[in-house]
Amino acid sequence: MNSKRVGFALCGSFCTHKEVLRELEGLCQEYETVLPIVSQACQTTDTRFGKSEDFLAQVERITGHSIVDSIQKAEPIGPKKLLDVLIIAPCTGNTLAKLAAGITDTPVTMAAKAHLRNARPVVVAVATNDGLSAAAKNIGELLARRNYYLE
Repeated sequence: MNSKRVGFALCGSFCTHKEVLRELEGLCQEYETVLPIVSQACQTTDTRFGKSEDFLAQVERITGHSIVDSIQKAEPIGPKKLLDVLIIAPCTGNTLAKLAAGITDTPVTMAAKAHLRNARPVVVAVATNDGLSAAAKNIGELLARRNYYLE
């Protein structure tokens, strides 16, 4: 098993959660530590794709770790250098815009901000129903910055 520590942040693109959970399972088979981080939307929104409490339970079962579900829990990621890489998947258009604008008001955006202070990579997998053309400016903004990688 790889000893790199992976942060895996999930946002609200609910229609992609089933696929993202399969990727999360694969990461957990390859890496010793996969720390789950979720947005408020994941924590509180029941959709036609499932109940939030069931989704959260699945994420904790897969990773074997408690979920980072608050700004306060995400902030130590930077000072304690808890991660080697942070993956944000799915990254909604809303979260993408916040990252591009430097807004830190969710567990996911705080995890990114805290992690970036250590000049370590953030991998962003954009999944947005807003249409990618609406997100193009924000994608370009992140591509122009250090340590951001888009999938």
